Amino acid sequence: MTEAMDLSGPADPAVAPARDVGGRALTPAVVMLAVAVAVVSVLVGALMAGVSVAGHVFGAWKSPEALTPGLLGAAMLGVSPGLLVIGRARVWEEVRTLVLPLAVVLVGLLAVSLRNADDLQVAKGGSVILVLFSLGWIAVLGVLATAAIVCVGRQYTKPALPARKRIAPLPGWSKPLLAVLGSSWLGIGAGLLARPHFWADFVPWTVSRSDAQAVGVWALALGVGVLGALAEDDLHRLRPALLAVPGVALAAAVVLAVHASDVDWTSGPGLSLSVMIGGLLVTGATGTRLLSGGPAARRGDVETTVVEGSDRS
Repeated sequence: MTEAMDLSGPADPAVAPARDVGGRALTPAVVMLAVAVAVVSVLVGALMAGVSVAGHVFGAWKSPEALTPGLLGAAMLGVSPGLLVIGRARVWEEVRTLVLPLAVVLVGLLAVSLRNADDLQVAKGGSVILVLFSLGWIAVLGVLATAAIVCVGRQYTKPALPARKRIAPLPGWSKPLLAVLGSSWLGIGAGLLARPHFWADFVPWTVSRSDAQAVGVWALALGVGVLGALAEDDLHRLRPALLAVPGVALAAAVVLAVHASDVDWTSGPGLSLSVMIGGLLVTGATGTRLLSGGPAARRGDVETTVVEGSDRS
């Protein structure tokens, strides 16, 4: 065992993980941010999605239907499992396909909420609970969005060691499909954010400006995540994202199923939505399957054994 550890280099646990895998060492601030967002997402997401499933509208701003707040809550719930496993990673490269989209969501939702401040429950004079919720929404988003910018910026100040070769490159047949899926989500998200009045007509249920832009933020983040996975081209670096992507799709599918009568499924946008959500599910399931049985899993087990041995020495 000693000889095996000597081959891996000096037994310094503070640098062994980064040395073994290459790249930037993951900062504790990013892990703390992910855990904080996960906790908030579970609490707020469960509330918004649960109330929506019950047939009521509950959100920070006025919405014409319960579907959009429910989808926002479902997305929060779905991404939480991926955020909670970020602490298991050792370098930034293993989590950036999830953390960067997370920053897009936090900053984007804050910007949408402030841009449409006249739609907030506190401005419209809703019930006391909704007014307080909208105030808390702005306050919490402000803190988390600021923290995300600071944490990601600080992460990039860390020195980067030479990255190792990719352990488990994506299958060649998957790359065109990922490019189409990621570009679709990215394009729709950008359109809803930039021109909500025009692109809202392509949403297969009734939405307000705030609804359209909030959905656009999540669509944009999904596009960034999928295209980021394509750029990484390594299943080993996608572990947290492979939990988050199908989680978002499954949670959204449940809310959509409950409100199926509110969605125009026979329209082009309705059919496209079905295909794109199905694409997220297939992407997550396929990636997890390939990762669990491929060289990335075996290499990860070996690295864990080596690092733990270094720590014991």
